[in-house]
Amino acid sequence: MKGRLFWQTLRWQRARLLVVSLAAFGWGVLIPVMYAAFSDAVRQLGRSGAIPEELLSFGSGSFFSVPGAMTLGFQHPFALAMLGIFAAGSSATVVAGERARGTLEVLLARPISRTSFYVTVLMALFVVVTIVLIALLAGMVAGAAMQDLSAEIQVDQLPLVVLNGFGMWAAFTTFGLAASVTFDRPGPAIGLSLAYLLVHYLMEVIGSLWSAAEFLQPYSLLHHFNPGAILSGEGDPLDLAIVFVAAALPVLYALLVFPRRDLAAPA
Repeated sequence: MKGRLFWQTLRWQRARLLVVSLAAFGWGVLIPVMYAAFSDAVRQLGRSGAIPEELLSFGSGSFFSVPGAMTLGFQHPFALAMLGIFAAGSSATVVAGERARGTLEVLLARPISRTSFYVTVLMALFVVVTIVLIALLAGMVAGAAMQDLSAEIQVDQLPLVVLNGFGMWAAFTTFGLAASVTFDRPGPAIGLSLAYLLVHYLMEVIGSLWSAAEFLQPYSLLHHFNPGAILSGEGDPLDLAIVFVAAALPVLYALLVFPRRDLAAPA
């Protein structure tokens, strides 16, 4: 890994990272506030039977408990968009963008191998994604404390939430970077990376709302990051294995393909 390139990659992301981290923290604070305001109404709807039970949940989350609301907050499209900016957006453009601008050849002409370049930008993206993830979780913990709901969270399980969340978002990041080293233009890489995230999101949400499609949920990476279950002491260790294997496979692909790939002159 090259330290100078690592810090330069972080500097390129610093303004965006600051704005997104603040937004993530604010969204996290809002989740326990909404839970405190609407959880009783949701429970009454559930007991009345006026609305099917499936429609009272969203993905693996719900407003029936504080941990469930936290899961809902992590799986909400707004949270996915904030983390996806880096995991699916920046990862897909970091190499393909340099390639399209014709600057990748200049960079690789320096004493840095393609493998070192790939590993360095991957580590920088991991740091960025982790910062946003922690900001979102910190906001939820702060919001729970403001609403006197901290007793419903097993605080000692928070590091496991971070680890599991990092594994899941690392999977989307490595996929995006694998797409980036495959294409010469950022458009196809971004499209493929966003499509990958969208497919996993739809499998999780549709499976939760439609009983006939429930079998789709285990195939979604989002289903294997359930902060509510972890903070309730019911986390499944298999979820960790699944997300980290999903993160490792695109890395193996990129390390095999990128160093051997011919780079034609940019159009």
